[in-house]
Amino acid sequence: MALGAAMPFIPVALAEGGLSPQQVGLVLALGTATRLLAGPASGRMADNLGLRAVLVVGAALAALTLPLLALVQGVLLLAMVQLLHSAAVAPIIPLSDAAAVAEMRRRPFDYGRVRAWGSITFIAGALLAGQAVGAAGPLGALLVAGAALLLTALVCLGLPDARTPPAARGPLWEPLRHALFRRLLPCSALIQGSHAVYYGFSTLHWTAAGLSPGVIGALWAWGVVAEVALFLFGRRFADRLGLRGLAMLAAGAGVLRWVVTAGTTDVAALFAVQTLHAATFGAMHLAAIRAMGALPAALGARAQTLHAALGVGLASGLLMLASGPLYAALGGGAFLAMAGLCAVALLMAVRL
Repeated sequence: MALGAAMPFIPVALAEGGLSPQQVGLVLALGTATRLLAGPASGRMADNLGLRAVLVVGAALAALTLPLLALVQGVLLLAMVQLLHSAAVAPIIPLSDAAAVAEMRRRPFDYGRVRAWGSITFIAGALLAGQAVGAAGPLGALLVAGAALLLTALVCLGLPDARTPPAARGPLWEPLRHALFRRLLPCSALIQGSHAVYYGFSTLHWTAAGLSPGVIGALWAWGVVAEVALFLFGRRFADRLGLRGLAMLAAGAGVLRWVVTAGTTDVAALFAVQTLHAATFGAMHLAAIRAMGALPAALGARAQTLHAALGVGLASGLLMLASGPLYAALGGGAFLAMAGLCAVALLMAVRL
């Protein structure tokens, strides 16, 4: 819920804090870089201090720093707040997934039905924040997100105090010694990173083609609805496909989705391929979770945070930077480059 409330309105808060568009981009990039570094470091901290402690402190600090983005002025202060907030928020999702994988080892459950609530409350957070912005400006949205993060800290107090035994801690990069993890990283990077043009420029592309804001919003929402449906009801389907099958499905669906998106702005066709978000995002996420569960238990926190940083965050950040020039040069043809990434990922997925 915190992500859904904050993501659309952090740039607005930065702009109202006196930053130029270039400075907004700089501060957002600083946040991305900080999360890439802080994520793996938090995995090591979780081994030493316990996963619960890192999550509670991280969520509480993230909650306290986030509203400051709408309260302070000037690029230096805003950059400092963004740095602190990004370092605090970085471990929350990967370490939450690490806790889920650890619990599945002890007491198997349907991960997808739990993860679905992340998608559902993301939508709820965005809707609630939109109302809050109408009443109080960007600060309203960041207060909604801050409240959700405080609730996260309280919920995390109930998690087991899991720590990795000293004899099993090993180096930060130890997950890379496992062939499965090494093969998963580029596959995740290409498939999740292939969403860069979609996240950055699909709204602009569809607006230029004459689609109304209502239709564009519905297209975005339909993709998340499909993702939720997979998480809620797709366990038997995912069990039949297995790790490799899920990754191959995600890659193949990515090729189809981005080729069609590049070739048409017909609303019916777009709604049809938006359904594939369940595969391109959801199936690959489920594949990654299964891969984490196949690694030794002592690597859980480090593997999750490294995967989030290197397999998703770094690739997505670099491809987002590349998507601007790509879209400027090719327009909708930029989606074909994303289809090419998924074609390469399909070859890699076969080896999982």
